[in-house]
Amino acid sequence: MQSYVEIENGVVPSVCSLDCPDQCGLLIHKQDGKVVKIEGDPEHPVTKGSICNKVRHMSERIYDPHRITTPLKRVGQKGDGKFVPISWTEAIETITDHWKTLISEVGPESILPYSFYGNMGKLSSKGMDRRFFNRLGSSQLDRTICSVAGEVGYNYTMGGRYGTDPEEMTETKLFILWGINAVSTNMHQMMIAQKARKNGAKIVVIDVHKNQTGRMADWFIPILPGTDGALALGIMHILFKENMVNQSFLEDYTIGYEELADHVKNYDPQIVSSITGVSVEDIYSLARMYGTTSPSMIRIGNGLQHHDNGGMIVRTIACLPALTGQWEVKGGGALKSNADYLTHNIAALEHPNLLKQPTRRFNMNQLGDALLEENEPIRSLYVYNSNPALVAPDANKVREGLERTDLFMVVHDLFLTDTAKFADIVLPATSAFENTDFYTSFWHHYIHIHEPVIPPFEDSKSNSDVFRLLAQAMGFDEPSFKDDDQEMMRQALSNLTNPHISEVTYESLKEKRFIKASGTNNMLHNLQTPSGKIELYSKQMELDGYPALPTYIPIIQDSDYPLLYVPTANHNFLNTIFSNNEKHIKMEKEPKLFMNVRDAELRGITDKEVVRIWNDRGECEMTISVGEHVLPGVVVSLGLWADQTGEQRLVNALTPNRIADMGGGATFFSGRVEVSVSHSQNEES
Repeated sequence: MQSYVEIENGVVPSVCSLDCPDQCGLLIHKQDGKVVKIEGDPEHPVTKGSICNKVRHMSERIYDPHRITTPLKRVGQKGDGKFVPISWTEAIETITDHWKTLISEVGPESILPYSFYGNMGKLSSKGMDRRFFNRLGSSQLDRTICSVAGEVGYNYTMGGRYGTDPEEMTETKLFILWGINAVSTNMHQMMIAQKARKNGAKIVVIDVHKNQTGRMADWFIPILPGTDGALALGIMHILFKENMVNQSFLEDYTIGYEELADHVKNYDPQIVSSITGVSVEDIYSLARMYGTTSPSMIRIGNGLQHHDNGGMIVRTIACLPALTGQWEVKGGGALKSNADYLTHNIAALEHPNLLKQPTRRFNMNQLGDALLEENEPIRSLYVYNSNPALVAPDANKVREGLERTDLFMVVHDLFLTDTAKFADIVLPATSAFENTDFYTSFWHHYIHIHEPVIPPFEDSKSNSDVFRLLAQAMGFDEPSFKDDDQEMMRQALSNLTNPHISEVTYESLKEKRFIKASGTNNMLHNLQTPSGKIELYSKQMELDGYPALPTYIPIIQDSDYPLLYVPTANHNFLNTIFSNNEKHIKMEKEPKLFMNVRDAELRGITDKEVVRIWNDRGECEMTISVGEHVLPGVVVSLGLWADQTGEQRLVNALTPNRIADMGGGATFFSGRVEVSVSHSQNEES
């Protein structure tokens, strides 16, 4: 049978590789061997042929003239971006010679990998790389920049990453989209909600910013950053007080409901209103709507957990569906993540047995601190699937670390990113369309295979191929480094302990392209909490040093700057992916900061001026949008923009690198700033 790569003209199937819940099925149109059009696969049961503009214009990224075509060696100062082409042989020899010297002189823990989900493929993100760095004995990275705080919090309540099936949400009558700009970051969730609205469903959005999703809601509720847990507790107060709880469900499926009922008496609507900025009237209306509408479903967003109290926020919201018995109702419940329905054989893929002894670990949110540590410093950094110079918090500290002349850094990427400009060696990476891989959604219940649809671009190589070359050059002779991608996939899908995909194999996935997890409708009878029930009171949390009951704990006030700052995602980028591509930049237009009109008047700021945003960590500039899209005391920016000469728009220069309450998560949204008209605008005027 002809491979997809060999098909010069025609349409071939694919799947989106981006770090996005939807994980859309795709159809790739090819002409003369090149991708000329990307559209959605109408046969996909969830995404049904609809895709976002980011992916629709992905061919602009695949064939971008700025894409790296060959390995590069730095010839200028770090950060200058001056490189010369070299061969793969020289690149691999240079890297491994440096590492062999470091291992000999100071040990393998002087080397640190840094990666995340620039590509969500399991082989690309956590396959041969894990095997290699385990065998190397390098320092290990805690990859906690995204969802871990909320996952830990949710798991305390529910026992795992399980939630409502999106395919059942056609029955839902109330959608509460809490801390998620679904239009930009989970578009099919919004499409499902809109379709259900035609059958009488209501859409409520709770967020710090009246973004596109908020503007499309039946009811938008603005809230102060980091206070969502208090609002959830206020809702519980009213549900118990007005007898809107499902008593039989609480008795059968939960533990601690009596303690919770007594506890939430402390969160009366007046107190909650003073904390959250939500009016007393709205708190009552929301609680009564939630308590009397069924099925109701809460989509718990990603932004909520990027606070000092992010884990507790999600843990608290996750209690709500149990109070009204929504888990028994088709289309009811909540959805933070469905990832555990699709967990593969992690040990077979990553080979943790290759790590002979425990090594030191670094939290990726504190990369700047790690790179500037003088005691037993990191001497080499290998970056792939990430762009830490832009995405890591406290970015000025990160860049100071990347500028170290004694830090040998390698970056494997498609482009000369902001991070790559600090590298000693840059390696050209394949796009996902050039790779063999498999994907699992963390929103819907499908696992997908991906087979290459085009050959590797110029002299680029996949993560798996590069780590095989590095292993060979390091003299690693274990058979696991000779496994090809197909064999790695077979191993990852063999001897599965996860009953939901126990019948999935490489061969069945290759035949069907995507397969749905099975047995996902009996969650209540398979809860993995210590009690086997939904834990409204968690003894495990108490043992781990947290309050056993959901509790509002304010975010840290880390300075006297007056404005809470939330740097959220924009519509046309995905983190920094697409931020360097002309097509997507034109669609997004420019970086913006949203400010309440009251705060603008106090500072003499008018709409569309260029403003300076600053705190003790750093500063940046962007265009202001003045209005009622945020509450007073809050400013919100959109997107992570690649650096341009002479422009200050590094938003993570402002963000704290503190660790969240649970799981080592990030606290991007718990910082404070001040804003004024920029000096450059004053000079121009």
